[in-house]
Amino acid sequence: MRINSRYAHLTCLAINKKGYNSDSKEIPEELRLFHDNYKPPPATVMKTITSQVPALDKVVRVCDFLADQNGATFSQIYQGVGLPKSSTSSLLNGMVAHGLLRQEQDKYYLGLRLYEFGNKAVEQFDIKKIALPTLTKLRDTTNLTCHLGVLEGSTPIYIAKVESPQAIVIRSWEGKRLSLHSSGLGKVLMAWLPEHELDLLLPDEEELPRFTATTITTKTELKAQLAIIRQRGWAYDDEEDSLGVRCIAVPIRNKNGKVIAAVSVSGVTFQLPDDKRDTLAREILDICQDITTRIK
Repeated sequence: MRINSRYAHLTCLAINKKGYNSDSKEIPEELRLFHDNYKPPPATVMKTITSQVPALDKVVRVCDFLADQNGATFSQIYQGVGLPKSSTSSLLNGMVAHGLLRQEQDKYYLGLRLYEFGNKAVEQFDIKKIALPTLTKLRDTTNLTCHLGVLEGSTPIYIAKVESPQAIVIRSWEGKRLSLHSSGLGKVLMAWLPEHELDLLLPDEEELPRFTATTITTKTELKAQLAIIRQRGWAYDDEEDSLGVRCIAVPIRNKNGKVIAAVSVSGVTFQLPDDKRDTLAREILDICQDITTRIK
């Protein structure tokens, strides 16, 4: 049984994490012998990328180093990465505090926060590709500007846009950040969050910034509207973020039912009149269900 070094290293990690010992009959004989005599490969020379942010470079180098290790001690890290001993302790403590690393006794391992980031990156990369045909169909059906957005930290952000063919269009762009409490996209991305996560996103003060006469300006009122959004399944921005502009937003869920993105349809007031709002919202929900179905 021939095993390359990378596969062997992963095999030994799997054996250790599974809780087996070298006498276990569940492990094939070849792997048992290999595991008993296995020693991690020596640290390799890492490809070093230098940016204008030295602190960030150090964080990435530590992550790169630990990605090839079954845990490493403080000494192994600062020697293997080539960092000053005096500053490595503070760096590792900070990374542990942010969940980028976890510490067990005298060893450091990659933290589950990186796993979460990785999953988010994959979801957001795939969802744009998946959603674009549906956004185009939605634009063609409604003749309105359509966006795909996600929550990045505490800010909603557009990651895709399909422009309206009409003469009057909404000024927006991919990468544009929105207000959390006054945009349809922000409200629909917040609506299904657990209460403690919602409180972390919102400011400590009860009062919220006002942008127009219809902006929701208190957390109490906002939470009441989020409950309505959960009940009916979509959010509405009634000129709350920008005077004369309305928006309907619906959630996109992953296979576990978690809201991971949202689609919004935007237009000026005469393009989204009150008497057509509910009908249009149901139409948007039906079309966007296709995105959720393909993600699942």
